[in-house]
Amino acid sequence: MDVSFAVLWLLAALFEGVFCQGVYAPPNVRIIHSGHACNIEEERYTERVYTIREGETLKLTCLVLGHPRPQIRWTKTAGSATDRIQDSSVFNETLRITRIQRHQGGRYYCKAENGLGTPAIKSIRVDVYYLDDPVVTVHQSIGEAKEQFYYERTVFLRCAANSNPPVRYSWRRGREFLSQGSDKGVEIYEPFFTQGETKILKLKNLRPQDYANYTCTASVRNVCGIPDKSVLFRLTNKTASPTIKLLVEDPIVANPGQTVILVCIISGGEPTPTLMWVRNTEELPKKSILKSETLTIPAISTEDAGVYSCVASNNVGNPAKKSTNIVVRALKKGRFWITPDPYHNDDNIQIGREVKISCQVEATPPEELMFSWLKNGRPLRSSERMVITQTDPDVAPGATNLDIIDLKFTDFGTYTCVASLKNGGIPEISIDVNISSTTVPPNLTVPREKSPLVTQEGDTVDLQCLVSGKPKPIILWSRADKEAPMLDGNMQTESYDGVLRIVNVSREMAGTYRCQTSQYNGFNVKPREAIVELIVLYPPTVEPVYTEIRQGLGRPFSLSCRVLRAHPSKVLDYEWKLGTRLLTVGQLDTRDETEYHVRALNREGYGAYTCDIKNEAGAGRCTFLVTGKAYAPEFYYDTYSILWQNKPRVYGFKLQWTQMNPNAVDRIMAYRLGIKQTGHQRWWEQEIPTEDNIQKGELLTYNLTELIKPEAYQVRLTPITRFGEGDSTERIIRYSENAPTTRKFHCAFEEDTICMFTQDKTEEFDWTRHSAATRDTKYTPNTGPSSDRTGSKQGFYMYIETSRPRLEGDKARLLTPSFNLAPKNPYGNVVTNPTYCFSFFYHMYGKHIGTLNVYLRQKSQTGQDTSVWTLSGNQGDRWRQARVNINPTSSFQMVLEGIRGTGIEGDIAVDDVTIEEGECRDPPPSNIRSLASPTAMHIWQLCLTLLLVLVGLRR
Repeated sequence: MDVSFAVLWLLAALFEGVFCQGVYAPPNVRIIHSGHACNIEEERYTERVYTIREGETLKLTCLVLGHPRPQIRWTKTAGSATDRIQDSSVFNETLRITRIQRHQGGRYYCKAENGLGTPAIKSIRVDVYYLDDPVVTVHQSIGEAKEQFYYERTVFLRCAANSNPPVRYSWRRGREFLSQGSDKGVEIYEPFFTQGETKILKLKNLRPQDYANYTCTASVRNVCGIPDKSVLFRLTNKTASPTIKLLVEDPIVANPGQTVILVCIISGGEPTPTLMWVRNTEELPKKSILKSETLTIPAISTEDAGVYSCVASNNVGNPAKKSTNIVVRALKKGRFWITPDPYHNDDNIQIGREVKISCQVEATPPEELMFSWLKNGRPLRSSERMVITQTDPDVAPGATNLDIIDLKFTDFGTYTCVASLKNGGIPEISIDVNISSTTVPPNLTVPREKSPLVTQEGDTVDLQCLVSGKPKPIILWSRADKEAPMLDGNMQTESYDGVLRIVNVSREMAGTYRCQTSQYNGFNVKPREAIVELIVLYPPTVEPVYTEIRQGLGRPFSLSCRVLRAHPSKVLDYEWKLGTRLLTVGQLDTRDETEYHVRALNREGYGAYTCDIKNEAGAGRCTFLVTGKAYAPEFYYDTYSILWQNKPRVYGFKLQWTQMNPNAVDRIMAYRLGIKQTGHQRWWEQEIPTEDNIQKGELLTYNLTELIKPEAYQVRLTPITRFGEGDSTERIIRYSENAPTTRKFHCAFEEDTICMFTQDKTEEFDWTRHSAATRDTKYTPNTGPSSDRTGSKQGFYMYIETSRPRLEGDKARLLTPSFNLAPKNPYGNVVTNPTYCFSFFYHMYGKHIGTLNVYLRQKSQTGQDTSVWTLSGNQGDRWRQARVNINPTSSFQMVLEGIRGTGIEGDIAVDDVTIEEGECRDPPPSNIRSLASPTAMHIWQLCLTLLLVLVGLRR
């Protein structure tokens, strides 16, 4: 009989059964730190601040509760600007930043969401502390014309250092510490507008003793272990601000390819100034060579042009700066246009009328630009009928005009405009313009077959405008139907042959396009234009493109495929298939969707269903994968007491999970459990059978034993139905020496999660988490605690608020987490039920106090709560402790029940709830009534049974 009992117990320990509990819960988060923090201000009612020294490692961990396991995302909002962590979000529990820099300080947010309720968000502000080397700058009170600091001049020594937190400064002259009032010739002050960023030492009317070594020390008071930093400045009668000479012309005009050398020398200054070169607001050219005081730019190009400055600084007075402008000579972008006689209505060029030829180039420098004209290759000079003029630079810079008055037949020919720069070295630009009887204004037409132009998405298409006239102008293409850029990103695209080629046409490119003549390289007349329509055909866009449907045998289901857009869209054909087997065909006339119905799913009905909706451009496809695979299990990570000790070298782990959508497919008959040590290849597998239908939210438990300390294990769980194996899910389990066990549980309600306590929603109202610092006593005077159990006004506790609308007899029930009894000796032959001490502090103050009850709720006694402690009435304005022994025989919870008394002055509070293995060390106080424990009742029942057995044997 003893052996049978031991075998049954062992089987129960190895294959613990299904324990049903509604465990789905919205997310809850908490941020903890484990990096190189030097100060943490814990969160109360001000913001939570994490202080760290620059260069150290920041490590923040987001502890999360909730089921299914919430997804975690870290984001950051900096103090000065909003940005992402390394330009992206971090999707794991731990945020780690090595060698943190000052710009990485700011507020970090941990966001957790699992689809239940609203996402949980916690934040912490990271304050990066640092101290840069201080810098001393020196100024004198009268003009900069004086190069030296003469006797009887007032001098200001300004010390500044970048830091966080704000820096404190101190001054020494030699070894003498200087303070305000210690020397009548010295004044120390902080300018109001600098907000403590600097400290100035004022030397009034310089005296001989003021010429000395001055030391400024910057300190942040050793916070985060940051040491003080000092800087030394030697003030002498030779101390002077820098002066420089720039040994180059201004501007410097160079031809492309030349080497330009800039020389800057320091002509004065004490201490010796440092010299640097800068270019506008840009960096120096990468090819430039900087050696001592000389900057060399080899093979200069137009991109290297700009203002170059030589800057010298020695922290005395203002920096010295001299600049020169480098101009790189160039000619580019030659253009021409012909302007007919403006006194006639038509745009034609005719004998006896005036005609003007203009040409324009871009020249650098513009003052060197020269033009000359040729006719048929021979020089042309200005005359009464051939008038050559330069255009006003403010109207059309870099342009020249040739006016031909009273055009004659002998004036027909080729006119050449030649642009050059005065000093040569740059190739000339020549522009030929032909004037003849065939020189006519432009005209634009669109070939009949080119508009409207029909094409399919993905093709290459040419939009074409035919241009006539002589000379042929440049054609400009743009969108006519909307303000939108062309393919090259510009609002207009140039074409020299009138063709606009579009590669890989998309539906967004459909519409109307405008082609028009440009005034350049043609006639300066009103632009001619034409319109081309582009029609893009594309196959139907449908939804859903792909979806998976999980379904059990014998059940009905429907599939629907919907058209979002298509061109043409008037008549669309559709066909449904299962694999390669045709199911049905039809047409969509006015509808935009088609459906397929299955009355009862059989095994042949599993597979990929497709719906193809077609037009002349192609087809869009909806795909539905119908499968009987079960969804993946969802591991439960919030289990309290997940580890227990089996033997000195092994440990056990309580694996818990729920089944995602268990009723979506056939009944889950078993789970295949796979386990292996991390880093190993071999999996050990076994099946865990299930007897009944699994309900949504039902918590399943299986105890893993004989796990070797301190190894970690990878666990894989796969549901099995009549269809076969479903989706698997995996997790890592790790051994921890400090893992909490059922033998010791403590909760002070300091976290929002309230230690996984839950409210009984079947009662009239709930317990409330509060602290004395935030609790409003306006409606509940003379009742409730003024602090938590430790005396802290910031500490939290749970209490029942008995103000309206609460009525006498209303109940609120608070449930502890569920505790599974972990055996001390899983392989022993004798098993005894352990004894636990349940203790808590209560506060029952007020003339209307009702009753506080404590119950034991066990898995083996469904629907029956055993009362173990009760107390009623006013107990005074102080916290008291209650302790009671309990002897559970199976998984259990404790229930704290508060009952409202006769009035509003009846708030009851509890704090510091503890469950610890072993009997209570001190006897319960005499004013508390302890009820009979379930173990005692079981002993009497056992004795009675044995007595009846003995009587039967004797008979």
